[in-house]
Amino acid sequence: MRRKDDILWKGILEDVFDDFLCFLNPDARDIFDFDKGFEFLDKELEQVFPPETDEYSPKVIDKLVKVFTKSGKEEWILVHIEVQGQYQKDFGSRMFTYFYRILDKYQKPIVAYAIFTEANTKERPDHFALDFMGTSLRYTFNTYKTASQSDEELLGTDNPFALVVLTARAALAGKNLKDSSARDELLLELKLKLAKLLLTRHISKDKIRVLMNFLKYYVRFENPDINTKFEQGVEILTERSATMGIEELLLDRAKQEGIQEGKLKGKLEGIQEGKLKGKHEEAAAIARELKKEGLTVEFIAKATKLSIQEIEKL
Repeated sequence: MRRKDDILWKGILEDVFDDFLCFLNPDARDIFDFDKGFEFLDKELEQVFPPETDEYSPKVIDKLVKVFTKSGKEEWILVHIEVQGQYQKDFGSRMFTYFYRILDKYQKPIVAYAIFTEANTKERPDHFALDFMGTSLRYTFNTYKTASQSDEELLGTDNPFALVVLTARAALAGKNLKDSSARDELLLELKLKLAKLLLTRHISKDKIRVLMNFLKYYVRFENPDINTKFEQGVEILTERSATMGIEELLLDRAKQEGIQEGKLKGKLEGIQEGKLKGKHEEAAAIARELKKEGLTVEFIAKATKLSIQEIEKL
């Protein structure tokens, strides 16, 4: 499973790298020019630090990313993510080795981050130091430990990367439970809560998709049959989220057009509680009610995703 975690972390970092920067640096948008995008320098990184060929060697996910500052300067960001459950004693030395090799070869300014995903909350060193006979060196890097974070604080931020951290924390839940079925039930509850949270956030559909996939595959069940329950739960949440989104849109428009909010809300709730077959039928039922309230065909089409021709025939 360790190899799968490597791929998931590499993928999610690239998909939400802008959020990652803003999550760890509140002033990131004032420093970096996000409009110029990011370039992930995997080949350059392999040139200075070839990947381990041993499948069972300690795994550290490394990303080297080219970014641009608002001043137009080109900078490089080095990100290390340890995905092992056990800390490596030589991690600080490894961080420094990456730093001086990249600096020596490319002569680029570097900022480095180390993210620890192990289960314990023990603090890990944020530096590497050497001192001998008056000659000394101290290399300091940024660290972030998922197990030490507060769920309350993570839930209180709108940054999508917080959901990545919450997912990493959820994957560690119930480690001490001897009953695998009990742990699966706990993980299912946590995964569905995170899925619901994700669907209520005002973020792009593309990011919702990649974050949902990260959640789906990173938090794994002992019993694969539980995956079916999770998929069914997400399906229910997805449909409910879409319906509630329409309701909020309609009620806001109703206020603008002077329609009684309570009257419209009652009709919408009645539609949601009905035993309708499929999304198209549900959209048609909503459209009929909106036509009765005198809303424009154009607005109804936007809200229900039905064509103007379909609405006119209702």
